[in-house]
Amino acid sequence: MKLLYWDGTGLVMAYKRLEDTTFTWPAIKDGIMALNHAQFEALFAGLDWRKVKALETRPPAAAE
Repeated sequence: MKLLYWDGTGLVMAYKRLEDTTFTWPAIKDGIMALNHAQFEALFAGLDWRKVKALETRPPAAAE
């Protein structure tokens, strides 16, 4: 996988090659392949990004 993306300060180029497995790609809709940050990290690590779920968080309760 070769990626070129903008991180807000400049272009970043990343390269990843898997030895034993293959990448599981998301579907392309309207010419766009969309992943959130956690899903991208999983894909880039060679994991199945479809199993990554966002954690539900709630704001901390005020201490009195």
